[in-house]
Amino acid sequence: MSERGENVKKAEIEAYCTELVTPIIEENNFELVDVEYVKEGADYYLRVYADKDGGINIDDCVFISRALEAKLDESDRIKDAYILEVSSPGLTRPLKKEKDFKRSIGKLVDIKLYKAQQGRKELSGILKEYTETTITIDDEGTEITLNRNDISMIRLAFV
Repeated sequence: MSERGENVKKAEIEAYCTELVTPIIEENNFELVDVEYVKEGADYYLRVYADKDGGINIDDCVFISRALEAKLDESDRIKDAYILEVSSPGLTRPLKKEKDFKRSIGKLVDIKLYKAQQGRKELSGILKEYTETTITIDDEGTEITLNRNDISMIRLAFV
């Protein structure tokens, strides 16, 4: 399958899984952080990242996993063999949604760029502000504004 075909399949599976898991998440007062379908080596992984106030625990992950697994088995729309993982997004969670950025204002973030800018492909700084198209950080007293399309990954830094 072409890379484009893989990306379409990946997006379709992630959207489908999001559709299935959202009612489980909402009915139990969890927050859906992300869904990803990735191939690592010879294996496919369907990962669901969830959270809740006070943090998600192993019992919550098992509950979501079993409920989602039943729905996935019922529909049997994912043709590849895959490993289902449900977990916390962790301390270094990626920032993807507006609420992620909003709650991270004033916090230290790590940023990876697709291409080096001013000789740097990785940056760290305090998240100052964000818009739909830009991110502004304070990197040791220097404000840097980046185009979001240039960012491959932004997440909370582990300090």
